[in-house]
Amino acid sequence: MKKIIGLTLAALAALAAPASAHFNMLLPDKPAAKKGEEVVFLYQWGHPYEHQLFDAPPPDAVRVIAPDGKTTDLTKTLEKTTAPAGEGKTVTAYQFRFTPDQRGDYVFLLYTPPIWMEEDAEFLQDGVAVVLHVQAQKGWDAMPGAFDLTPLTRPYGLEPGMVFQARLQPSALFPTKLPNADQLVEIEHYHPQPPKTIPPDEFCTRTAKTDPNGVVTATLTDAGWWCLAAVRKPLRSLDHNGKSYPVRERSIFWVHVDEKITDK
Repeated sequence: MKKIIGLTLAALAALAAPASAHFNMLLPDKPAAKKGEEVVFLYQWGHPYEHQLFDAPPPDAVRVIAPDGKTTDLTKTLEKTTAPAGEGKTVTAYQFRFTPDQRGDYVFLLYTPPIWMEEDAEFLQDGVAVVLHVQAQKGWDAMPGAFDLTPLTRPYGLEPGMVFQARLQPSALFPTKLPNADQLVEIEHYHPQPPKTIPPDEFCTRTAKTDPNGVVTATLTDAGWWCLAAVRKPLRSLDHNGKSYPVRERSIFWVHVDEKITDK
């Protein structure tokens, strides 16, 4: 992961207001599919709650873990594209297409380069995970050793108001040994279009901490996509304009909540 990406001047100007949380988003066009059905994944960068998007950096790598445990590198399938960013503007995004050939759950992992954050005087580097459900409930928890956040709650088939839990642990993503207890986790809901009104930042980005066993608990109150981002303490630095700045590493897990099922 040698590339370093900085926010554009236009993006920095947009951030003149109070800073909101930035997240890398990896979202399939559907949370569940059938065997042999093509699914398009979109990678974008910005503020999920506000749907304020910026140019996304080229990912370092994209991989998928199939229900049978086989890992496949999908990096070469990435295509540069654009995404609507509101007010008639578009930003750079990336997408790839995937057709599952097995029943079960596919775990997709995307790794970003370090992204320079001018307002925070630090770099952000993320690993991003999302699960695609394909007809059989098998493999959604097959991430120990591959990703820092392993779901304890099945990450699909959820309704608004349900509780979701995941465990933070060292992995091949960021293998540095750190305490898993008392680690900050940021939680945010994704809006596919900019909402009419934006509440104060503490209502956009929720925060929690892992318990003594490294488990984080989040109540997902609305339908749609949610992210849980485990934030690690910076342990390394990179150069920017002749000065050394910390690199903050995060593990971001995207979870889908369906509309409430009624008995009618």
